[in-house]
Amino acid sequence: MKNMATEVGKHEGSIPSHRYALASRRIALGATLVAALAVALIAVADPFESIPDASARDPDYAAGKQAMEKKDWTEATKRFSIALKRDPDNPDLQNYLGYTHRNQKQFDLAFKYYKRAIELNPRHRGAHEYIGEAYLMTGDLASAEKHLAALREICLLPCEELDDLGKAVAAYRAKPRGK
Repeated sequence: MKNMATEVGKHEGSIPSHRYALASRRIALGATLVAALAVALIAVADPFESIPDASARDPDYAAGKQAMEKKDWTEATKRFSIALKRDPDNPDLQNYLGYTHRNQKQFDLAFKYYKRAIELNPRHRGAHEYIGEAYLMTGDLASAEKHLAALREICLLPCEELDDLGKAVAAYRAKPRGK
């Protein structure tokens, strides 16, 4: 058997085939891991709906989203409520109903729907953001901070919901309060 160091020395500048194969495998594995991480980052960082195609399958759900975009809270509430009868365990519908009630200053109903959305999907970023904002609107900083902490756990990378609620909490703290 020849000494490997001697063998390597004979081929100045060349890499032994077994080392080349090992290096190639490491590069391929590294590239695969980078690609998988990139896909995971995109999936984690983007806002989402739990059931993305639900509004395409339900005309009332779709009409509710359109009314919400127009800030027609009464129509949005009506349409989402109809859709909810067909799909009561949809956390996105629950969240949207919370949002429409919040915008009508119907906080008890808003909290009811947000809590149900989180019960159905404890990692629902939108519901945590919106309920946190609703708590700030009603003067409950401690509860808003609980949902901010939940978003810190959910959003392993920065996410819009965490940023938005974080800014809302900071603005709330910066406001002078009457005693």
